[in-house]
Amino acid sequence: MSKSLPYSMKDVHYDNAKFRHRSLFKVITQTLLTSNMRRECLSCSTGKFLGLLMIFGLACLMLTHTNKAHSVSDGLAKGIGTNEEHEEVTDVGIRFKKLFRRAPRLPPRLSPDEKIIHRNFTGKLNEPNVEEQWKARQQNVKDAFTHAWSGYKKFAMGYDELMPVSRLGVDGLGGLGATVVDALDTAMIMGLDEVVSEAGSWIESHLLDRIRQKGQVNLFETTIRVLGGLLSAYHLSGGEQGMTLAQKGPKPTIYLDIAKNLADRLLSAFTSSPTAIPFSDVVLRDSSAHSAPDGLSSTSEVSTLQLEFNYLSAISGDPKYRTEGMKVLAHLKTLPKTEGLVPIYISPHSGEFSGENIRLGSRGDSYYEYLIKVWLQLRDTQDGNFTYLHDMYEEAMRGVKHMLVQKSIPSELVFVGELPVGPKGYLSPKMDHLVCFLPGTLALGATKGLTKEKAMKDNLLTFEDLENLKLAEDLTKTCFEMYSVTSTGLAPEIAYFRTKDYFESGLDGGNKSSEYVNDIIIKHADRHNLLRPETVESLFVLYRITQDPKYREWGWHIFESFEKYTKVESGGYSSLDDVTTVPPPKRDKMETFFLGETLKYLYLLFGDSSVIPLDKFAFNTEAHPLPIKSS
Repeated sequence: MSKSLPYSMKDVHYDNAKFRHRSLFKVITQTLLTSNMRRECLSCSTGKFLGLLMIFGLACLMLTHTNKAHSVSDGLAKGIGTNEEHEEVTDVGIRFKKLFRRAPRLPPRLSPDEKIIHRNFTGKLNEPNVEEQWKARQQNVKDAFTHAWSGYKKFAMGYDELMPVSRLGVDGLGGLGATVVDALDTAMIMGLDEVVSEAGSWIESHLLDRIRQKGQVNLFETTIRVLGGLLSAYHLSGGEQGMTLAQKGPKPTIYLDIAKNLADRLLSAFTSSPTAIPFSDVVLRDSSAHSAPDGLSSTSEVSTLQLEFNYLSAISGDPKYRTEGMKVLAHLKTLPKTEGLVPIYISPHSGEFSGENIRLGSRGDSYYEYLIKVWLQLRDTQDGNFTYLHDMYEEAMRGVKHMLVQKSIPSELVFVGELPVGPKGYLSPKMDHLVCFLPGTLALGATKGLTKEKAMKDNLLTFEDLENLKLAEDLTKTCFEMYSVTSTGLAPEIAYFRTKDYFESGLDGGNKSSEYVNDIIIKHADRHNLLRPETVESLFVLYRITQDPKYREWGWHIFESFEKYTKVESGGYSSLDDVTTVPPPKRDKMETFFLGETLKYLYLLFGDSSVIPLDKFAFNTEAHPLPIKSS
């Protein structure tokens, strides 16, 4: 069957007379000229004529009959007089108009096959088909996770990370099998019981021994990945009347017991420090701690431990974890800031900030993220006043908008710059991919995890909330364009933005068809991609809050690029050295957060919004969901 458009020439020749308008005179003359009617008119008797006259008279009486009460009320309502004669004449005119009004032109009826063609031509699919499409795409993400896990299990089981090209395992995070723990709750959410069983069995058999025997680990990385992963697995496997997403694997108490043992050792970073600021490194086997070689801790690292320690206190009944963690934020509250913005280093020896470098990229990012998330976690508890966290968050976001947000030229992409020498110095148009956490944080802070529609309906959004939500949408677009501007469709680790004060030629992303090819500058040293999650995290949050399907589409484009350029056939996915060239050289490392964060956020983005709802869970900075509960 050949495809055709509605109202095609075929339809014109198809009994088209029924749709053609004809005058009243033409109707009467054509009718009188028909043979039957002509014979009857020629033989018409006086009786027939009188009968016709009587019928015509009755029709006139019915048409000219008016309801006086209705006319008066209409006249008063319209502000005109109630002259009955005028109204009756008007009404008669209207009724005669209705009698002889033209019938609406109807489109030709389409066959079922033509209806399908028409639907495809307009590009509109009915809602069930759209949801089926996203279910299929969600399955693709699930398949990608299975492929990543299969490579890790085959070549690196028990190691922290997989080198997929070399087919080897490597320990870069203390040797605690970080990929196993990071990936566990993703497998639970995806319903991959076999992976849950494999990961859970390894944790039950080996992790406690590793914790007792291993040496130095970073406090921050171990907390967000291993402790956070264990606590999330505890809840999702049914601990404390949790969700019971996992049908296989150890009992929830196994995860909790290991988490407590690990946290007890990590506490030495707090208790060994002379101030409220913990040391950066812990020796697990003897529960000792010390500062980094330069004596400093990252601001983001010391302030990104509280979600995990607070939840552990809640489920263990031991307040010591929360007490130590919250001391840090209470101390940071007292320190001087620049419009809520803070330097990226702090000394555990003096308790003071060190240097003046202010940025929302590495070493600064999750400080701002945890201000709002810890407040959301604790705001319904009755054993402390934590509104200071929300106040610190709001002040910081005002500072970001005033001091760091700018627009590129010529296309006015909104970006967040840095102050490398402090608030009195120049603004660098440099933006780490890590900064792409910020749109999701802004949106979460605006609606508190509710959809925008519900928050507005319940009159919960202030003008500042709406302003922050608009900034979140603008920044999410920028973060996506950092992907689409490159030849591979994958973002670099760092991008610079062209401004009136800064431009370098010959450093575009390679995609010459991008509208923003002249706005985004990618230096040679910054062209690598580590499979990072921050942009898809914000796409997930923005979709959940705004319900705008473009965020899903953007996420799908990113996922397709990961599949095309980072997948290793033997198993796993590899980070890249240069996203501006095709094919991109592989860096031979699969970071734990690819399974723990990137694929998890993509899976949730393409799925039902009721799964892990944002107003009931706080995702730690490694994407491990922890429940928000009232005391």
